Amino acid sequence: MELVGSPVVLAHPRSAPPKLLPAICTMSSSYKNCFPYHPLPQSVNLPWIPNTYYKTAAINPTLAPFSKSSQGLGLDKTNPALSNRNTLFTRYNPDDWYRSNLTNYKESETLWHNAERLRVDTSRMIQDKYQQTKKTQAESTKNLGLRVNDIEFWRSELCHELNEMIGETNALTDKKKRLERALAETEPPLQVAQECLLHREKRMGIDLVHDDVEKQLLTEVEVIRSCQEMMQQFLEKAKAQLATNRAAQHELERDLANKQTAHRIDSKCHNLRNSSGGISYYRGVERVDATISVPESWAKFTDDNILRSQSERAASAKLRDGIENLLVMTANKMWCQFNVVNVAFTNRIAETADAKNNIQTHLAKTLQEIFEIEMNIEMIQKAIRDKAPPLKVAQTRLDERTRRPNVELCRDPAQIYLVNEVYEIDETIQSLQQRLRDAEDTLQMLFHTKSVLEHDLAIKANSLFIDQEKCMGLRKTFPSTARLVGYV
Repeated sequence: MELVGSPVVLAHPRSAPPKLLPAICTMSSSYKNCFPYHPLPQSVNLPWIPNTYYKTAAINPTLAPFSKSSQGLGLDKTNPALSNRNTLFTRYNPDDWYRSNLTNYKESETLWHNAERLRVDTSRMIQDKYQQTKKTQAESTKNLGLRVNDIEFWRSELCHELNEMIGETNALTDKKKRLERALAETEPPLQVAQECLLHREKRMGIDLVHDDVEKQLLTEVEVIRSCQEMMQQFLEKAKAQLATNRAAQHELERDLANKQTAHRIDSKCHNLRNSSGGISYYRGVERVDATISVPESWAKFTDDNILRSQSERAASAKLRDGIENLLVMTANKMWCQFNVVNVAFTNRIAETADAKNNIQTHLAKTLQEIFEIEMNIEMIQKAIRDKAPPLKVAQTRLDERTRRPNVELCRDPAQIYLVNEVYEIDETIQSLQQRLRDAEDTLQMLFHTKSVLEHDLAIKANSLFIDQEKCMGLRKTFPSTARLVGYV
């Protein structure tokens, strides 16, 4: 049973504040789809449970003593047990009550002002941070746009240079094919010239002469082989240049592919907004530095690729011009030498034909002379035979006159004339016989000349057949200029 006027003290234990903090994620190995791991200040962690609540609730009011006489007394003397009270008294006077209320009011007002200032500062900070974040995001978007423009510029430069390089490579490939066809077309003229030399080795006798035709044929072989060597050298240069062109083209294509990928990624990043889908947290990604270049080295890399491609294109164009000039020069040289050889063949054929005609003329004259000499020999032989009867008559007379008797053996004019007649006839016979021998020798010489002329005529006919029929027949199939420059 409680005494009247005694305050009722009810002890209510303070309930613990509810645990409103979110659960901590245990997936520390991933940063995707998680809040960024940054320690937040205490005022931001739990905005729904202010610290002022705990401060206010934890105040233990300090009560003033009931009277000055009670100051310095122990708890046992100021608060006697209720069971020992026999008079009515209170713990606080009205001043204490008013002071306590004023203290609570002042503290409440102070906390209101602090809370209001905190709210205003927080709102201003939120607005400032929002503007700062927006400005920073806009600057990042602007930088991404500039980066996309830079990539677009270099990509267009790479596309233009790649198209130029592909065109140059195709042009050089076509030129190389023309050079290969032209090189293949030089083989038939070379074989024709060599066959002409082999055929002319079949000439006989004196016609195996190192004439102008043979000299020009040897020159033609040298010209064709020198042209083939130059073509082969330029063909090797073209193959090497095509390899370097393809290497430069490969670098351009790889750089262009990288630029296109980077353009796609940066365009996607540039178009991302706060309301875009697919955005998420990537914890720690800002600490990952996977860059391997700076803007200067990045631009220099592409610029070096373009410069290398331009240098290779210039070298390729110069090589194409060299191949074109080579094709025209070799075609002109081979055609000029071909014409020179043909002119030499024509002149030689004319000379051989003229010599053949002269030989035929001389042979005819020789045959005529042989016939005349044979007739002359027959005439001399008849003249010698005709001298036999007069000689027999004269000698018979002299023999008969040797039988004259004694003094009748007179050396009379008749005897003298008979002796002279015998000598004269004998001398005539001897001169005729000498003339007969001379005629026979001349006939033999004419027969020898006839044989020589006939042999020489056969030689000339053989040479004429070789030069006119075989060699000139082969040289009718010389390639045209279009084929020599590789168009056909």
